[in-house]
Amino acid sequence: MDRRTFNKSLLAAGWTAALGPAALHAATPATKIKGDLDAVTRTGGVVTLPKKALQQLQKSLRGGLLIPDSANYESARKVWNGMIDKRPAIIAQCTGPADVMRAVEFSREHDLLVAVRGGGHSISGKSTCEGGIVIDTSPIRYCSVNPQTRIARLGAGSLLGDLDHESQRFGLATPLGTVSHTGAGGLTLGGGHGRLSRSYGLTCDNVVAVEVVTADGRFLRATAEENPELYWGLRGGGGNFGVATAFEYRLHPIGTEVLGGQLFYPFEQAPNVFEAFAEFTAGAPREMAADVIALSPAKGNGFVILSFCYLGDYAKGDKLLQPLRAAMTPKIDTVGPEPYSKMQTSADANTPGGKLYYNKSGLMKTLEPDFLNIVLKRLQEAAAGREDPEVASNVIVQHLGGAVSDVPVDGTAYAHRDASYDSVILSAWENRDYDEPNINWLKDSFAEMEPYTIGLYSNHMVDSDTSKAQRAFRGNYDRLVELKNEYDPTNVFHLNANVEPTV
Repeated sequence: MDRRTFNKSLLAAGWTAALGPAALHAATPATKIKGDLDAVTRTGGVVTLPKKALQQLQKSLRGGLLIPDSANYESARKVWNGMIDKRPAIIAQCTGPADVMRAVEFSREHDLLVAVRGGGHSISGKSTCEGGIVIDTSPIRYCSVNPQTRIARLGAGSLLGDLDHESQRFGLATPLGTVSHTGAGGLTLGGGHGRLSRSYGLTCDNVVAVEVVTADGRFLRATAEENPELYWGLRGGGGNFGVATAFEYRLHPIGTEVLGGQLFYPFEQAPNVFEAFAEFTAGAPREMAADVIALSPAKGNGFVILSFCYLGDYAKGDKLLQPLRAAMTPKIDTVGPEPYSKMQTSADANTPGGKLYYNKSGLMKTLEPDFLNIVLKRLQEAAAGREDPEVASNVIVQHLGGAVSDVPVDGTAYAHRDASYDSVILSAWENRDYDEPNINWLKDSFAEMEPYTIGLYSNHMVDSDTSKAQRAFRGNYDRLVELKNEYDPTNVFHLNANVEPTV
């Protein structure tokens, strides 16, 4: 088949593709391996990796192999959260499933501590490790959209913005998170809350296939028909069962413009704004997504924001918001028709890579007045008595329900179908001298908030002990243990919301 015929057949199939720079794998200087290298094992010991074994690994990879004296090591080891400063012994930059399989095999041969990186956006830093191997899938970055079947295929290293960019060309979208530089793989495996979730469910609810390399080096495809139990576990069970290399998503026709924007209020009005948010969301149609953000920023002048995304007739959506506007006149009102792609990048500037981030979160069935009072009290205390003048702290409450609740609790590994809200308390700062007071403030604040929660969203987990994982997976935990026993009995993939095997 010549090139012209091939291109015509591709267009006839209805596919368009976008390859990010990493997927094209621009050539980088090959690492010169000068000798043996010490590394950390899966159980915390130390193993010496022979020079010859490292050279053989390097030759077997189409992507790069980085060690601490490699030219690109320093940039490659960094992740989004500047709080995380770890130095893996090896970074295997995988360009496809074959590289991932070889990296997993090498990890098993030497019993190495393993971290899996996609977008590197894990706030807990689980996408890297100290002294082990990072299986880096960020070079597997591509997106293909078939507008006829409304299916998107995404490489595991792709970012949310890659999928939005390609699908919006056809007025299509799938539920994703709210920061476009987030890695799609980690978000999807953990569940995936987003602006479209009340209308179309979680990100994982829209996954029709996952391709994954398991702990024994096998390459598997998981769908409703093929490896269905693994398919169940990969939709919300996190990275417990292997290294995902590709995803396929169901897309929905939302158009390219939605009704959205924000209403800003002074922090002094926060009690009334929270009360109005609770009342509004209790009766909102599933086409309406709403969040409330209370911010105690650096250098004072806090404020409260109501954020909206409505799928449907603009006039109808605007009418839903009129009682809010009438009850409390916002200081700033940006709600109106806007491109969905613009909305999906609106939070990017406020979450730059390299800052120091720490968070806690919990899911809730209802918004209790006492919970809201605790939030406001803690943010007021932060503004009045902060040691770090540059820290910004906020509490975000996202409305769930709708299509998320349509799926049975055991329909996927994600277990929180009864939750109506997800609450996150987050701080960001720049000076490491203030790590301890900022973290302590957040931990103390969440200790007061936690009794009002029913469980944890695994994508927001900082700690990953068994009790936390059980709160994340709730009634689905035992079924996940059975899957773990089958696909990762030695717990190779434990830097995650870890499900511990029992064999």
